[in-house]
Amino acid sequence: MKKRVFALLLGTVLAVGALAGCGGTPSDSTPTEDQQTTDDQQEAENKTEGSSIKVGASPAPHAEILAQAKEALAAEGIDMQIIEFSDYVQPNTALESGELDANYFQHEPYLLSFNEEQGTHLVSIGNIHYEPMGIYGGKTTSLEEIPDGAKIAVPNDTTNEARALLLLEANGILKINADAGITATKLDILENPHNVDIIEVEAAQLPRSLQDVDFAVINGNYAVGAGLSVNDALAKEEKDSLGAQTYPNIIAVKEGSESRPELQKLVDTLRSDEIKDFIAEKYQGAVEPIE
Repeated sequence: MKKRVFALLLGTVLAVGALAGCGGTPSDSTPTEDQQTTDDQQEAENKTEGSSIKVGASPAPHAEILAQAKEALAAEGIDMQIIEFSDYVQPNTALESGELDANYFQHEPYLLSFNEEQGTHLVSIGNIHYEPMGIYGGKTTSLEEIPDGAKIAVPNDTTNEARALLLLEANGILKINADAGITATKLDILENPHNVDIIEVEAAQLPRSLQDVDFAVINGNYAVGAGLSVNDALAKEEKDSLGAQTYPNIIAVKEGSESRPELQKLVDTLRSDEIKDFIAEKYQGAVEPIE
């Protein structure tokens, strides 16, 4: 009897030892809750198959550039719908309200100014290109022959007006208060040797204003949309200019959407060599990809 009990006890000990040696503790073979959460997050971040996004854009060049990216995104399982806007306000209000997933039409200084003025919560997730702002001739066709009291039309939103004034300053037409920087308006003009009259105009209307003014300082997208070539500009921002460095056009999203994989894929696609080549060939310097 004692031998039988001893044998049973020995068998039990050996069985437990075998299980311990083969299986280890549960934590060695089963993912912890934290590990599982990390794996789930990683899987969600990489998943784009069957995704759909709505992106707001100015007709030219933004919507045209997006159209070139559409096929590449489709290959990643992302269906992109492009919605065109003709102004600088609606694409941001639509993004804030959730009607859009992203927009592509503006530079970051404008976005930050818009957030401050409108109480929106929009952020940049990537620089894509910049559009050299140009001075275009209207009634006067030479910057060397500026008449006294010349009328010069500039964008009426704060950041783009400052950018226009900086370009006029770079070409010796006036001097602005350096402290004003990218918030300068015509009230910050310190020196005006030609007594030019700065006329603030809604940016989209600047090309139409040319017939009524001596010069107009026009944003690249509206110049392209109006059929103006950057080669027609009397002066423009150069690659190493403050304008080129400060005002690249961005993909904007609402706060909280920054890490959505389909939006990150959108940025990556727009920065691809294929899109850069398209921009260079189509716009001939009127639009410059960010390197």
